Amino acid sequence: MSTAALPKELRQQALQALLERNPNKKVAAAFYLRAHAATILIATDASLITPSGVPGCPDQPELRSHLDVPKRSPFTAEGLAALLHAVTHIEFNAINLALDAIWRFSGMPNAYYLDWLQVAAEEAQHFSLLRDHLKTMGYDYGDFPAHTGLWDMTEKTSADVLARMALVPRTLEARGLDATPPMQAKLRKVGTPHALRAVDILDIILRDEITHVAIGNYWYRHLCADRDLDPVLTYAKLALKYSAPRLKGPINLDARRSAGFDDVELALLVQGSGNIKFPEAIT
Repeated sequence: MSTAALPKELRQQALQALLERNPNKKVAAAFYLRAHAATILIATDASLITPSGVPGCPDQPELRSHLDVPKRSPFTAEGLAALLHAVTHIEFNAINLALDAIWRFSGMPNAYYLDWLQVAAEEAQHFSLLRDHLKTMGYDYGDFPAHTGLWDMTEKTSADVLARMALVPRTLEARGLDATPPMQAKLRKVGTPHALRAVDILDIILRDEITHVAIGNYWYRHLCADRDLDPVLTYAKLALKYSAPRLKGPINLDARRSAGFDDVELALLVQGSGNIKFPEAIT
């Protein structure tokens, strides 16, 4: 997709970038939009029709249920590449998630769209860092099968921006805050130059993901305030309604606190050995 051919309105441009199947062009579009954000009109109230082909994905990797994606030991060269490929795929999906949050939901303040544009560009950087590293190992994005878990919840919450903010950034992406330190610890045990370089890349990703989850938290609470809803009880109801996965330990409380989770939410996370347990009244 040529950036010169993009329409001039941000949400339309985000949709075009989302539809792009070529990863290089999708990354370039995300960077272009971030660089030109100050000069692009945002039609916040325009209702856009969902086209076919959302999200745009390359022919490879082959997408499977997460239960059908084989697990390999990172202590082998191929297993390490497979692990990093899985993270690369998560970051590719995260570009699409951010672009979808921009175009799909009308009527939000300008700052909402600019926040998610920042997220899209940073996810594009994460994807590029990981893909470039895979190439140094003799592999590329698409060489291993991958799963569709992140996008599945995006589709479930496509009709309600409140549910989207609750269950994608605050649930699925926040899980990355928990999962990254243990992954880094495992990579340090592997100890090869490729594994240690991956630890450094994950440091960058963790730093940025704290900000991304914080953006989700901010807009979730903004929407709850607009609708006169209690954020904690509303989250519990949405998690049940949309069958959100239960969160299990280890839980990175420091990162979650930095990302805007309050003490009540963190206490609920800690209860039940890391499983969220909600007050009986909400059921």
